[in-house]
Amino acid sequence: MKIAVVPGSFDPITNGHLDIITRASVIFDKIKVVVLNNSSKNPLFSVEERMELIAASTAHLGNVEADTFSGLLVDYAKEQNAQAIIRGLRAVSDFEYEMQITSMNRKLNDQVETLFIMTKNEYSFLSSSIVKEVAKYEANLHEFVPPPVEKALREKFTK
Repeated sequence: MKIAVVPGSFDPITNGHLDIITRASVIFDKIKVVVLNNSSKNPLFSVEERMELIAASTAHLGNVEADTFSGLLVDYAKEQNAQAIIRGLRAVSDFEYEMQITSMNRKLNDQVETLFIMTKNEYSFLSSSIVKEVAKYEANLHEFVPPPVEKALREKFTK
């Protein structure tokens, strides 16, 4: 079974993330969308909420599941018997940072490949941070996030 890990903070998952996950789900037998618990960020959604939003947003994809971990990604990939880590790229500016991470991961475990998938042009500007900023001002979000995320953002910002 070919297993891939798609890591990220997913605070929240966007249509750009969903594009990458959907395209990877056609290539691999199983996709683990893994919420990283990044202590340097101040998330809007808890890890549990993010996992629920990922599950709801990917329910139509039968081979995708949400999970979480803290620690080294390559250790998680090894535990899951994953052959690949999938990283999405929006622009050339993402590449340098992603290349550093990939190089370190390869040094730590050369048995797990990192594959880059370019997002569709329509999502190249999209980030969770931008989505949260736009949501704060009650803008239309349907082009940027799946329906469960739009609902959750509305609830967060109307409290």
